[in-house]
Amino acid sequence: MNDWPEAWSDDNRGPRYGQGSASAQPESARVMRQVRRGPAAPPGQGAYGGTVPQQPSYVDGRGHGGDHDSGYNTGQVYGSPGGGGYGGPGGPGDDGRYAQRPAPDWRRRIKVTAITVAAVLVVTTVGTYFWADAKLNREVDLSIVLDRPEAGEGTNYLIVGSDSRAGLTDEQKKNLRTGSAEGKRTDSMMILHTGSNGPTLVSLPRDSNVEIPTFKGSESGKTYQGTGRQVKLNAAYAEDGPELLVRTVEFNTGLRIDHYVEIGFAGFANIVDAVGGVEMDIPQDIKDTKSGADLKKGRQTLNGEEALAFVRTRYALAGSDLDRTKNQQKFLSALANQVATPGTVLNPFTLYPTMGAGLDSLIVDEDMSLFGLADMFWSMKGVSGGDGTSLNMPLAGSTGGNLLWDKAKVKQLVDELKNDEKVTVKGD
Repeated sequence: MNDWPEAWSDDNRGPRYGQGSASAQPESARVMRQVRRGPAAPPGQGAYGGTVPQQPSYVDGRGHGGDHDSGYNTGQVYGSPGGGGYGGPGGPGDDGRYAQRPAPDWRRRIKVTAITVAAVLVVTTVGTYFWADAKLNREVDLSIVLDRPEAGEGTNYLIVGSDSRAGLTDEQKKNLRTGSAEGKRTDSMMILHTGSNGPTLVSLPRDSNVEIPTFKGSESGKTYQGTGRQVKLNAAYAEDGPELLVRTVEFNTGLRIDHYVEIGFAGFANIVDAVGGVEMDIPQDIKDTKSGADLKKGRQTLNGEEALAFVRTRYALAGSDLDRTKNQQKFLSALANQVATPGTVLNPFTLYPTMGAGLDSLIVDEDMSLFGLADMFWSMKGVSGGDGTSLNMPLAGSTGGNLLWDKAKVKQLVDELKNDEKVTVKGD
């Protein structure tokens, strides 16, 4: 068997040491060509003037050869033009050594990364601002409110929870126990004052006895003269909406309302669900067939349906509407605490659904900004902690089922709010 490549025979091998050799002698030492560094010699001439013989071309019997070995026998190192390696003749460093790779410029990399991250944050923040700003429903025109009180220190928000069923399906109305009544009424009304002495949240019982003053119709534009009519506070909203409600609150308190914020049933439940529920300490067992509340005493996390039932519960509580307003204050403060946590604010998968649910369902005045809305939420968070204060409007009895305000205490409360002083008045 012939182990040599094709076209080679045993006779071509000559005397060799190894298999098939006639004489077991090692072959003589070969003379290896020396690769000298220096300037390349002219074609056909050695480095010292001698003639370089033409190198043979080998053919392996398969048609390969010719340039197959080109450059190898001349000492050329592959990968560098002119026969030089990276540090060889003709290479960048002609000193016989390989050049060192430059060390990474970490300062530059960190700077580029920081600039890129900052740019992404700026673009995201600006984009989020315009997205959120476009979602605000600025529907309330406070410019038509007549005879407004002089503005004081700090900012006053009138926060209204309405029984609007807009956006609810029949199944949701059934699950949330909202009924299907037409129109809108107010289930809760609160004044939130923000200033340098901590936030103050004052609940206005919907059964408060108030006078409807002269006002300008929000849709008709007509002026309706006051006749001294005494009604429950929530009747003002039912009669001509947010503008008349603001006018009535300002007329009966003497406190200027800077901003109006309203949320309906659907929006309230959606916000609670978006943040993953709100933890509350329920003060007593509550079972109310009208609101749908069926809660046990103790600390627990309420979902949207349970939370709505809790803040609407009235008949299962001993103090009726007054106890309900206290529960509403506690819940709104707990909700604000939940929304304003790093787990919500820094998590886009929670933040954007929460913002979307809230902004879609809020109705605000035309001058409300996102910064004003954020101030309201942060202040609400501080109501139950720090320097925050919460109270019901001071009362002095009732007449015909309507709750009468204590005029002296109300005046003192309003004066303290106007001057942005620490509230010392105690409410019911």
